[in-house]
This record gives sequence, structure tokens and C-alpha cells, in this order.
Amino acid sequence: MSGTTSALTPPADAVAPVRHPDAPALGELLGAHYDRCFGCGAEQSHGLHLEARAGEGVSVTAEFTVRPAHQGAPGLAHGGVLTTALDETLGSLNWLLQTIAVTGRLETDFLRPVPVDTVLHLEAEITAVADRKIYSRATGRIGGPEGPVAVRAAGLFIEVKVDHFIENGRAEEIQAAMDDPDQVRRARAFEVNP
Repeated sequence: MSGTTSALTPPADAVAPVRHPDAPALGELLGAHYDRCFGCGAEQSHGLHLEARAGEGVSVTAEFTVRPAHQGAPGLAHGGVLTTALDETLGSLNWLLQTIAVTGRLETDFLRPVPVDTVLHLEAEITAVADRKIYSRATGRIGGPEGPVAVRAAGLFIEVKVDHFIENGRAEEIQAAMDDPDQVRRARAFEVNP
């Protein structure tokens, strides 16, 4: 991305990302990390309901449909919603590293308007890793995976421990997630939080 700030430029000692051996298989639907997540959760009536799939290497693809509840200007997607879609897609990359990480910085470029009822096709990849920092980028296209780029982003994610969520989240939400009898859902709620 042109104009990307130095905070989003990997340092000279950064290394190429390596897909974890236990990462989801190519094409596998990643699913929601938390049912109430605005980006990927099924329990958010006005959420994005973004669905991400594992790509090759350290990449993912995702889609979401811009609904009337997501508009800013009449008939067009709100820029913050588009940024959320990019953030959610970038956050999904952490499944491929099997790392718990949160957004540290995100820069979004808006290149063309995205109308309501458009399916936004998203692609994201991790570009480098340096200690706890994970550098990544994403694009959102309209009209199909090969369509024109409408939005793009560069992100910096920071690896954290599960204590980050327990110490900072609202107590009743944390307790509800921890009390979930479904062991897989309970673990996923704290694994990735874009």
C-alpha cells in the first residue's frame, strides 16, 4: 500500500510467516470465533456475518453482503463497516498461525463506493512476523473475486495471552463464554479477537 506508515512496515529483522501444522485446511470454513462477534457471529442480527475460509499459505478469503443496516450514505456501505470487514478478515488470519492476537493498528484506503446488496469479496494475507507483531494486508473487491478493488487495508496485530480478554472484557460476557458447555466454542471465544 502506498502511504502506509512506518508502524505498518515490518522491521528489517521480521521473518516470513509460517502456517501452523494444525491450521485449518485449504478451503475450510473458519467459522465464528464468538457467536456475538459483530464481524462473524451468528447472534448479531445487524452484524456482518462474515464467512472466512483458509487460503493457501497464510491467506484467507471471505465474503459479506452489504445490507441496508450497514449503510452510511443512502444506498452505500458505511466506511466504518467496510473497515470492520477488513479488520475481521485480517483477524481471521491468526487461525493460520494458531496465535491469539488483537488489532494494534489498521489503515484503510477507500477506492470506490460499495452499494447496498453488494457482496464484498475479501482476500487477506500475513506478510511478516516480528516477535509479537503480525503484519498483514487485505483487499475487498466488488463484482467477484477478480472485480475492481473497492477497499484495502494494512494491519498490525499483536499477540496476546488469554488473560488480555479475561482482565479487560465485561465480566458477565467473559463468565458466560467460560461457562459454555461446548468446549470448542468456549476455547474459540478467546482464541482470535480481531
